[in-house]
Amino acid sequence: MSLTLRVLAPDQSVFDGSADEVILPSTTGQVGILPGHVSLLAALDVGVLRVRTNSNWQSIALMGGFAEVESDDVTVLVNSAELGVNIDSTSAESDLSAARTAVTKLEGQPSTPEKVKAQQLFQRARARAQASKST
Repeated sequence: MSLTLRVLAPDQSVFDGSADEVILPSTTGQVGILPGHVSLLAALDVGVLRVRTNSNWQSIALMGGFAEVESDDVTVLVNSAELGVNIDSTSAESDLSAARTAVTKLEGQPSTPEKVKAQQLFQRARARAQASKST
């Protein structure tokens, strides 16, 4: 018994296949999905979705969205996503370092659009870096 996982972004189908286990980055923490899971609708945060097929794990960097689990079908609708194997880890680490520097410069300052954008870029860069390493 396995799950059917579909990860869909507005411009592409990122993943469409079977999985033994899925770990979702929900807004309230990570949620593990196994066959027979109860129906679920969850908001997803920027983070890494992990997929296990047999004993192999695959990572997908997600940029927020929603997930629905219904009868062993997992549908993930996201703003943007990228398979970890397609992310250059050196570039991702460089982007993460630059984003971390930008956030650090704005620490202690009141919330401004610039600060919010820097924090969002940091979250995205961190998700990409994590996904690139865990493939």
